Amino acid sequence: MSWGTELWDQFDNLEKHTQWGIDILEKYIKFVKERTEIELSYAKQLRNLSKKYQPKKNSKEEEEYRYTACKAFLSTLNEMNDYAGQHEVISENMTSQITVELARYVQELKQERKSHFHDGRKAQQHIETCWKQLESSKRRFERDCKEADRAQQYFEKMDADINVTKADVEKARQQAQMRHQMAEDSKADYSSILQKFNHEQHEYYHTHIPNIFQKIQEMEERRIVRIGESVKTYAELDRQVIPIIGKCLDGIVKAAESIDPKNDSQLAIEAYKSGFEPPGDIEFEDYTQPMKRTVSDNSLSNSRGEGKSELKFGGKSKGKLWPFIKKNKPPPPPPASASPSAVPNGPQSPKQQKEPLSHRFNEFMTSKPKIHCFRSLKRGGATPEDFSNLPPEQRRKKLQQKVDELNKEIQKEMDQRDAITKMKDVYLKNPQMGDPASLDHKLAEVSQNIEKLRLEAQKFEAWLAEAEGRLPARSEQARRQSGMYDAQSPPAVNSCAQDRESSPDGSYTEERSQESEGKVLAADFDDEFDDEETLPAIGTCKALYTFEGQNEGTISVVEGETLYVIEEDKGDGWTRIRRNGDEEGYVPTSYVEVYLDKNAKDS
Repeated sequence: MSWGTELWDQFDNLEKHTQWGIDILEKYIKFVKERTEIELSYAKQLRNLSKKYQPKKNSKEEEEYRYTACKAFLSTLNEMNDYAGQHEVISENMTSQITVELARYVQELKQERKSHFHDGRKAQQHIETCWKQLESSKRRFERDCKEADRAQQYFEKMDADINVTKADVEKARQQAQMRHQMAEDSKADYSSILQKFNHEQHEYYHTHIPNIFQKIQEMEERRIVRIGESVKTYAELDRQVIPIIGKCLDGIVKAAESIDPKNDSQLAIEAYKSGFEPPGDIEFEDYTQPMKRTVSDNSLSNSRGEGKSELKFGGKSKGKLWPFIKKNKPPPPPPASASPSAVPNGPQSPKQQKEPLSHRFNEFMTSKPKIHCFRSLKRGGATPEDFSNLPPEQRRKKLQQKVDELNKEIQKEMDQRDAITKMKDVYLKNPQMGDPASLDHKLAEVSQNIEKLRLEAQKFEAWLAEAEGRLPARSEQARRQSGMYDAQSPPAVNSCAQDRESSPDGSYTEERSQESEGKVLAADFDDEFDDEETLPAIGTCKALYTFEGQNEGTISVVEGETLYVIEEDKGDGWTRIRRNGDEEGYVPTSYVEVYLDKNAKDS
């Protein structure tokens, strides 16, 4: 694989290709340069951020950093400063080891490329000069031959004319001989120049150009290797600082682990402890002793006095403001449950006792068929053995794949059986090497496995034949691809949407606790209907042939009929169309002529 032999006539294209390679190298240099600028800017911003939050000297903030949490924050700031330093290291290393080196290499590469193509142009000019000499010699030889011919004819004419003098005839003869001699000389000269040109041309195409192009190829390969080394260096320079960055992060984690809430609490006690003892109980002051009254009056006065004393007790205690005692506020009222009408596009439900969202969801799902739409097939679940859950073409491919796998397994077992049979023959011929009867059990087991695999293969082949029989009869290779899966999806989604609309869903009015229990189920449930909206028309199409849509998801069309296109062919050979705004399905792309128009409106 040499450019000199394979690309001998692509001088101009090689010149463009090598220039493109240099442009790629310069683009990579520019990329690395911008990366270094980003690293420097990022490091500068990190340093400014760390400096901004450093505590000021001789200020109250310096006293706050006695607490372990503040010390951890200070350690984080210091580690971030070191972290910024590593990004500066990345920038410096990339500049010195990649940007500068590649810039120097690009200059050398340009000089080398210029030299090689200069040699190539020089060789081209030489061969072109030789070609011009050959053409000139050829034209001269042709001209001399024609002149010699005319001189010979003139001589013969003069010789045949009896009225011409002998001197004129002799003169014509000498002229003819001279012309013949000139023609012979031109012929010899032309032959010599032609041989020389052929030699030069052979040297040009088999020696000079191959050598020059080989040097250019080596130069280009060195450039490619250099780019690869630079990319590797780019990654290694990042990797070199990872351990130090990891130590910075470990320092932050260590600072976080050094936080001691008990110690900070003790520091707070030491900082704000007043040293006073809490106030004692207030003594009861009795104002009834000096009063002389009757028993009834005393009873009345005692009752009043007690009320007053209690009032005074309350009044005195009210005037005392104890620390950390605040008036209790009433608890906030529970949030009002959202009504069904508050839910956008939600179904109207009669007022009735609410049930949990999960109960409603389970009841809705169990009241419908097991598979609502093809989306549920993507989410997992048990797959039928015959792949009947798939569209016809996908099912056929799966069955074909399964048949091929079984055939490979059968072939593998047959090879094993042949090997065991050969070994048994060797044992029969040479009993000292082993007992032939010891292989009978293994041979029977392999044969039994082969029989099982064959039965399994026959079963899948029957399913495959059934699947191929269901496919639409289409002659072209592209129309063997099936879009039935997409064609079956819209009715399935629509059925899901109808189930949702017909379901008396009251889950939107549940309490917050019940909503949190059913949130995941509701999210998955809503995902089933995220594309039930009608697709807009993207153009029109005209039916070229009549198509009988007998499979589910297809639509019948008549030759010459005009319909709306709502989905282009995605490479499977089927186009999705709509008729009269409500009937839609898939038709083979080759059966219709599509006119796409972004401004086309749906009927």
